[in-house]
Amino acid sequence: MEYAEALRRRLRAFAEGKETLDDVVEFIAGLPYAERGDVRLDGHRSVRRGIGEIILCQGKSPDQLRDIAALLRERPGNTLFSRMTPEQAEIVARELDGLVYHSLPRMGVFQVEEPRFRGTSVAVVSAGAGDVPVAEEAALVAAFAGCRVGRYFDVGVAGLHRLLDVLPELRKADALVVVAGMDGALPSVVAGLVGCLVVAVPTSVGYGASFGGLAPLLAMLNACSSGVVVVNIDNGVGAGVAAALASRSGMWRNGPEEASDA
Repeated sequence: MEYAEALRRRLRAFAEGKETLDDVVEFIAGLPYAERGDVRLDGHRSVRRGIGEIILCQGKSPDQLRDIAALLRERPGNTLFSRMTPEQAEIVARELDGLVYHSLPRMGVFQVEEPRFRGTSVAVVSAGAGDVPVAEEAALVAAFAGCRVGRYFDVGVAGLHRLLDVLPELRKADALVVVAGMDGALPSVVAGLVGCLVVAVPTSVGYGASFGGLAPLLAMLNACSSGVVVVNIDNGVGAGVAAALASRSGMWRNGPEEASDA
């Protein structure tokens, strides 16, 4: 269960006389993080931010991944594994029931309870099909945070009519993630057509002069339209979190209708 909900249940049990004060104190003492070997799992993050921990698998050893899985067995909480290889997914899945692996964005999802915040919407847009892995990474993170996610892929500026066809749907979103490589122009175009925050993600997709994503990064930082914020190259995780937090705030809403929990 999510740590925030687990804490609520323990406090209710204490108020009803079903838990002792020492029981509750012991539980709270373990909330900031759980430690095993040389890893420290930040389960308290869901209490602080409303989004469970996202674990970068890149560079982690099999033993470290097994330790993380063991900690999650002891204190289950919604967790994402980013940049996870199929081999790493097999290691964790053997130790942790319920892991779902998505090969395209290289992400593992361990979800034991509904997210704390629900009902807002995020639209994820990609310029080209080659940008989809990063776009899907952002989409999974936004969904993990409790957002309804719409995916609109391969609608780049090389064929602007494709974008215009989906524009009515984009305008319904509470926040947008726009992913592009090459010249990185799409976020600026989109931001000029919608009334919500646009989180721009440059990708490393492109020919030589794109310099592995540096050219679209600089283009997005110099976006002509206002309301564009930029994350690092290929950082779908950061974009998904930013869009989820922005959509949750309510200040960027496009339409008059309130978000629902449906």
